[in-house]
Amino acid sequence: MKLTLAEPNYLRDSVSLIAELVNEASFKITKHSMELVAMDPANVAMVVFKLLSSAFSEFKVTEDVEIAINLNNFKQILKRGKSSDVLTLEIEEGKLKVEFKGGSTRTFYLPIIDVEEKEQRVPDLRFPLTIKTKTAVLADAIEDVDVVAESVSFIVDGKKLTILAEGDLSKARIEIPSKDDTIIVSDTPDKTKAKYSIEYLKKMITAGKLANDVTMQFNKDYPLKLEYKVIDKIFLSFILAPRVEND
Repeated sequence: MKLTLAEPNYLRDSVSLIAELVNEASFKITKHSMELVAMDPANVAMVVFKLLSSAFSEFKVTEDVEIAINLNNFKQILKRGKSSDVLTLEIEEGKLKVEFKGGSTRTFYLPIIDVEEKEQRVPDLRFPLTIKTKTAVLADAIEDVDVVAESVSFIVDGKKLTILAEGDLSKARIEIPSKDDTIIVSDTPDKTKAKYSIEYLKKMITAGKLANDVTMQFNKDYPLKLEYKVIDKIFLSFILAPRVEND
């Protein structure tokens, strides 16, 4: 296996945010991509990551390989790379070899570990609505509601998305109409409302570094799905369990 990335930020930024949710995980290297499916320790959030072979300047894989590593350690190593460096990943003597080539050549070795967990399967979720917007729009809204509460409600009524948070005394409401940079497609005439953890959302929206657009899908008392992608390069998706409200 030899993988070379001329744009290491795709891997660096992805691992940095995945490490906020998951401590240890297995990367699967196939002939088509470097991928990961992992659940956070609290079983509240799932992350699905694919860095496609077309994102690499060199992608040599003779057979599928699984590499389990400590993501925090991997994150710290990847942070040592500069944006102008060429990053190469190989397996050498039972370790993951991480090499940066720029003005100098720097090499790190990360132990491959045993992760005792069953293979994670991505759930087959069906949603009545889809919202596509700019990553900055969603990030600004989550940062706004973070100042007043720990959870946020997403509400779609007709062609408008409302993001609402209520604390003990404070309240924040952001209304985003379906126009210009925001497209709302709904299969139901009914109002759809669901509540989610702001703490988790703050970690997920940092994926806005990687893509300009985000696709959101949700339903009442049902998981939220966020998707970030750059064609022919990267796919990053999050599934977040709802906070069920007692009526």
